[in-house]
Amino acid sequence: MPAYFEPSDSVPSGAAIALEEVEISILRSLTVQLLELIGPGEEPSTDPDPLAELFAEGPSEPPTDPALARLFPDAYGGPGVRETQETAAASAEFRRYTENDLRARKRGDGLSVVRALDTLVPGRGGGAVLTLAPEQSRQWLGTLNDLRLTLAARLDISTEDDTDKLFSLEDDDPRKPLVMAYLWLGGLQESLVETLLA
Repeated sequence: MPAYFEPSDSVPSGAAIALEEVEISILRSLTVQLLELIGPGEEPSTDPDPLAELFAEGPSEPPTDPALARLFPDAYGGPGVRETQETAAASAEFRRYTENDLRARKRGDGLSVVRALDTLVPGRGGGAVLTLAPEQSRQWLGTLNDLRLTLAARLDISTEDDTDKLFSLEDDDPRKPLVMAYLWLGGLQESLVETLLA
């Protein structure tokens, strides 16, 4: 099995991948760091009020960390769009009622990835096969995308030209490990999309 996703033989509409021990470790470490960046969730209430949960308000200001700003962008405006008072107000209102749920979903997706990786027991060759059900595949796609967005922010990648420049980095460039992870995650993400569309 290649080091990319392919259709599962054992799970209908599922995906499978053979991962080496070092790949498992890297994926787990990156995902745990992503979870730390997203932050902890709220403690569940012992007597939840469905209406209170429905109307719970989140932050109205965009994050200052560039990686979080990519993970939780403004709904209105963005690069190349002139911000007005109306777009700023609309973005703040949208963020107030959606960011908590978006954070919870991203946190849940990341935890699903970590839990799946924790079930793997490398064999004698040091690798293990991971098989994902369709819902797990969706969670993995979300997390792989979030990991790439985070690394893109850390590497200051915002255009295709920025990505192309990564291929000419010198081996001693301190960004090289992040670039290698960024490109590898892109391959994993692409192969998972292709597998799910097959």
